[in-house]
Amino acid sequence: MTAFEQAEQYINEIPRFAGKNTVEDTSRLLTIAGCDRLPFPVIHVAGTNGKGSVCACLASILKESGRRVGIFTSPHLVDIRERIRIDDEMISENRFAEVFREVQILAEEGKKEGLSHPSFFEYLFLMAMIYFRDEKPDAVILETGLGGRLDATNSIKHPALCVITEIGFDHMQYLGNTLEEIAGEKAGIIKKGVPVIFPDRRPETTRVLVNRAKEIGSRAVLLEKSNMLDIKTGNTNIDVSLHTGYYNYIGLSLHMVALYQVENASLAVLAAEELNREGYLIGEEAIRKGLLGAYWPGRMEEVQPGIFLDGAHNEDGIEALLATVKAIPCRGERKLLFGVVADKQYEKMIRRIAESGLFTEIAVTTLSSDRSASLTELSKLWRQYELPCRFYEDAGEAFGWLLAGRKEADVIYVAGSLYLIGQIKSLKRRTPDDRF
Repeated sequence: MTAFEQAEQYINEIPRFAGKNTVEDTSRLLTIAGCDRLPFPVIHVAGTNGKGSVCACLASILKESGRRVGIFTSPHLVDIRERIRIDDEMISENRFAEVFREVQILAEEGKKEGLSHPSFFEYLFLMAMIYFRDEKPDAVILETGLGGRLDATNSIKHPALCVITEIGFDHMQYLGNTLEEIAGEKAGIIKKGVPVIFPDRRPETTRVLVNRAKEIGSRAVLLEKSNMLDIKTGNTNIDVSLHTGYYNYIGLSLHMVALYQVENASLAVLAAEELNREGYLIGEEAIRKGLLGAYWPGRMEEVQPGIFLDGAHNEDGIEALLATVKAIPCRGERKLLFGVVADKQYEKMIRRIAESGLFTEIAVTTLSSDRSASLTELSKLWRQYELPCRFYEDAGEAFGWLLAGRKEADVIYVAGSLYLIGQIKSLKRRTPDDRF
């Protein structure tokens, strides 16, 4: 077993024995590691849906402006190293093993001060910050894991900018049962004097975010629906004209087919403009090229003609998926592979899909995770609807059934969980192209 494989195995086993540190504890570990005074600006991104896409769009814009950009995101789809990158390059296996060892030593130091062993997410975050400390990129983009206020990434006390994406119902057992409560947790990343950008999507969440920004003296920059004009969709891209309040961008192109990416890209543009206000000199051409070159896997990703993978894993995500499915031309039938983790409101997700009437065949599967919803429970819910469903314990077998019955004009979608997307992407790696 290589040093990288040993490190990965250790990290994957952390949930069995680690508790969660407070944000202050994580901040203390960053100080011990020499990561408390960072030589680069940090952009902090929270939200329910769209965080990773905003990170990808902004990173691409910054790269086009000539910057090296560190990015820390979650979850990964296939390779754990996806979470820690500079520009388009994952951390190497050797460096992963090296910074893993540094965090091991750091955890021992923290233990002497009465701190808990870092959790799975905290461990990877600390590894990322040590890696960025050494590599010294020109900017770093951090995506929260869950929530915001209590998230390990919130230990960064002086970000250059905060972005909060669309807020919806997810992780209610941790974040609250109302949109206001969930928004309050996300608003925990807002810092005094640091601009915060978010979409004016729902009155109840906008009110919470605006009030929090006023309370601590942060300038709120709202993306309003009326600013996004002339949205045009094609087979391979979306064009959108955006009026931000500062500039008019006519005919921005996204090489993405998902309609929900328009909002995410627009938030990234606003973020670039805020950085411009701080003297980062990001030109309009960098914004145009950056959006066109932005890529985020597993979000309405066409992995092969007519096969789309989308990480829709909550009710809002499913709604956004269905809107895009309607917009994508289909001369044949639409088919769906669906799998979900047990802690989601999957009964509502299933109802949305069933009532849409978009799919003529549905394969339902469990995931290779102990968090998976059971096939017994899923079949009970799906059988309430008169739909042609088949049920499989193995995602590869379920996907194979859809492929076997697929005609040339048919379109296959995979959705319900990023775990499922990762499994199908892994399957594609192992399967010759003529079979997938």
